[in-house]
Amino acid sequence: MKSVAVSWDALAGRFVARGSHAAHPIQINAPREADETRGSTGFSATELLLAGAGACSAWDVLEMLRKRRHDIDSLDVTVEGEQAADPPWAYERVVLHFVVSGRGLRWNVLQRVVRLSVLRYCSVLATLSGVARIEATLDVVSDGAASGRQAVSLESAPPPDDPNTSTLIEPPDED
Repeated sequence: MKSVAVSWDALAGRFVARGSHAAHPIQINAPREADETRGSTGFSATELLLAGAGACSAWDVLEMLRKRRHDIDSLDVTVEGEQAADPPWAYERVVLHFVVSGRGLRWNVLQRVVRLSVLRYCSVLATLSGVARIEATLDVVSDGAASGRQAVSLESAPPPDDPNTSTLIEPPDED
């Protein structure tokens, strides 16, 4: 069982979370008193949820690419979330934007890896998927050329391999 301790730091006006690596606390924004003028004191709790989703999925993608011995220079994930207008403001839509850079990268392989992370391996996204619609995009930068941001198919069954998509970074045709 995982455990995180969250404590109120009254002096700083924020919460502090400590997990299994207590030397690396996370500062979390807290509500202000009506007369307080201080700015934010950390991530909001809902931003942490998005950060957790991005880190969880990125972890999976990186591990799968390492196992396949892909030459990755960078992996960035931006996560956007749309919340309901009314309390409790649950996320209704979460979109992960992946940018992977390296050499000899293939669009179809990276799309498959992202799909596996989102649909099968990321525990944070598995939890969110019961409430929010999950989407993903991918931009592959390989050998100096970029594919541009393309939607990743998150259908349960992976699409059949198409010989035309096995080229280095070209995404499949949208026709």
